[in-house]
This record gives sequence, structure tokens and C-alpha cells, in this order.
Amino acid sequence: MAAEEVLQTVDHYKTEIERLTKELTETTHEKIQAAEYGLVVLEEKLTLKQQYDELEAEYDALKQELEQLRECPLCLTEPW
Repeated sequence: MAAEEVLQTVDHYKTEIERLTKELTETTHEKIQAAEYGLVVLEEKLTLKQQYDELEAEYDALKQELEQLRECPLCLTEPW
């Protein structure tokens, strides 16, 4: 009976190793997917930040131009 118990224990451990290996593989795959998604989000954030910075610079330039035009209303009229 001792040999039979040892075989059952070995079978149990083999089954447990297979289960844990499968679970580890699935978890690793999920972590990789999450990391890839995170990279996509960071790239999108960077793109949006660049667009925001460009728009803000354009806004500042137009605001400055408007202020200059307000200071010199005669500059708006062209001599004919």
C-alpha cells in the first residue's frame, strides 16, 4: 500500500504542476496583453500632449497678434 500511496502522491503532484503551469502561462499572457495595452495608451497620451502643445502655441501666437492689432486700429486699414 505504501507504493500505491506514493504513486497517488506523484500523480497528484504531476496534476498540480500541470495546473500551475497552465495558470502561469495564462497569467503571463494576460500580463503581456496588459503591458501592450498600456504602451498603446502611453503612445496615445504622448500624441495628444504634442497636439495640445501645438494648439496652445498657436493660440498664444494668435492671442498676441490680436493684442497687437487692438493696440493699433489704424494698422487694420490699408491705404488705397
